[in-house]
Amino acid sequence: MERVTLGVIGGSGVYDVQALRDAEEVRIKTPFGDPSDAIVVGTLSSVRVAFLPRHGRGHRITPSELNARANIYALKSLGVQYIVSVSACGSMREDYAPRDIVIPDQIFDRTKARPSTFFGNGLVVHVSFDEPFCPHFSELVYQAAKKTGTTVHKGGTFIVIEGPQFSTKAESRIYRQWGVDIIGMTALPEAKLAREAEICYATMAHVTDYDVWHETEEPVALAMLLENLIANAAVTKQALAYLAPLVARQGERTCNCASALATAIITQRDLIPEAVSRDLGLLVSKYLE
Repeated sequence: MERVTLGVIGGSGVYDVQALRDAEEVRIKTPFGDPSDAIVVGTLSSVRVAFLPRHGRGHRITPSELNARANIYALKSLGVQYIVSVSACGSMREDYAPRDIVIPDQIFDRTKARPSTFFGNGLVVHVSFDEPFCPHFSELVYQAAKKTGTTVHKGGTFIVIEGPQFSTKAESRIYRQWGVDIIGMTALPEAKLAREAEICYATMAHVTDYDVWHETEEPVALAMLLENLIANAAVTKQALAYLAPLVARQGERTCNCASALATAIITQRDLIPEAVSRDLGLLVSKYLE
């Protein structure tokens, strides 16, 4: 199969990319189990694209149940160098209104029990994560989103909670005091795993509501979310059509994402278990030879 450049992880409401040409389904087995669903590979504006519905088609998988390691590993195995994560989010700011788009540049982890690394079991790796979203790729996603005519905010801190319940009012007020801008449930551990896989990762976050801090708005309700999700899904597909040619014009990557493991592997090479080296060869073999 021709190597794929761009990966798209579709969040709530985004379960397909209908504009893909020559599309085919690919099922991939990974050392970490099965991805959320079959990956649809096709062509969009001359770019080979791999689309993965994060929650599975029909939205069958909760945020806590997601096998993020399998999802990222599977996309890496296809040759993906860029992943745009499409996520629904709540706004923690008055000026980030429902149906706006946010391209965050920072993240705050409030998840509790999700595997967040490919490594361990005799192989210790510490990657840099000061810039959790690739700045260069995030700029491309921002440019593409702007072309849709939607209000787009560049930058912001994305707090990721465990879910599946929404926040209490007390939690929401405290998060605002911390200075976060948007809230969601799925950008982590994806962003950490993408960095370990040396993939450029950016999030296109679609605001669906004001969380529960906003006293003049109704509390978060499923009906309201679904209405905004439908509208956001249409904008997402437009933005992806603009993003693909921007990616096509990129040359060899020079960002830190592309070599994140170069100085991150701590374990003495001859002490790394053979089974670990084999299972993670896709990620580390070039540094162990």
